[in-house]
Order: sequence, then structure tokens, then C-alpha cells
Amino acid sequence: MKKILRVVENNRAGSWLRFGNLIIDRIVVLILFMMFGFFASLSYEIFGIEYFINLATALGAVNKFMDIVITSTVYFLYALLMEYFTKGRTVGKFITGTRAISTDGTEPTFMDYFIRNISRLVPFDALSFLGGGNGWHDSWSDTRVINIKNYKAETQIKSEIESIGTKEIA
Repeated sequence: MKKILRVVENNRAGSWLRFGNLIIDRIVVLILFMMFGFFASLSYEIFGIEYFINLATALGAVNKFMDIVITSTVYFLYALLMEYFTKGRTVGKFITGTRAISTDGTEPTFMDYFIRNISRLVPFDALSFLGGGNGWHDSWSDTRVINIKNYKAETQIKSEIESIGTKEIA
């Protein structure tokens, strides 16, 4: 269990902002599926490549359970890779000015991101943060989604206060 810094807790993103992140990221995944369909059609029409169009047709014909499994897997990979390679951000978090960080103020490890995102597969996890607390995927991975601007402002103020009385060398 990591230490929980007050500055991290004070600057958590609100429920509506987090809900916005969820909606935006779901739209991004939907667009990814649409882009795959467009690519499949284009590769078939221009180059005569049937593989992608056959795959798109097969994906369109799967039952509801397989649809949920495929979509959940794509969403998991999207969120995991985006957060890992962009240091805690997805497209939704870029738009809303938020970021996932560890409760101790450090950047999460790959395992933290993995736990955070595999936890999203738990039914109703997407709504677990609406009660005003942390989402299950935050609690289980010792991470928080913070408002970046407010977090940076508060950490800068604390840094300036701590530097009062220290000797400056010109």
C-alpha cells in the first residue's frame, strides 16, 4: 500500500469530469472500430485484399457475449497503452485536463496501470466513482485521477512556501 498524499487527494477530478473521460474514451474506441471497417473496405476496393473485409464481416456477425469480450479487450488495451505511454492520460483525460497518478504523487508503474485497467472489467466499475469516492480501479491500483492544473498550482505553492528563508545564490 502506497502512502496517500493530501495534495493528491485534494486535487482529485470530480465525478462529472471522470464521467466525461469515460464517455470520450468510449467514443474513441467506437471510432477505432469504425476506422477498422473503413480500412477493411478501402483495402478491398482498392487492392482487392479480402482478409480485412472478411474479418470485419465476421466481427459484425458475432453473438452478444463475444461482442462484449472483443470490445472489452480493445478498450482494456486502449486504456492501458494510452495511460502507460502518455504518463497517465487517455484522449478523454487530455481533453478534460486530468491525469492518473499514484497516491504518493509519483508516476504509476506499468503494473499499476495494468491493475488499474484490468479492474475496469469488473461489472459496474465504470460507475463506482459516482458516489463521490474513488473508483474501484483507483483504490485497487493505489492511483487517483487528478485535475492537472490545480495539482500543479498547489504543489508549486507548497514548494515556494518551503523555499522561504533559504538562501538564494545569484
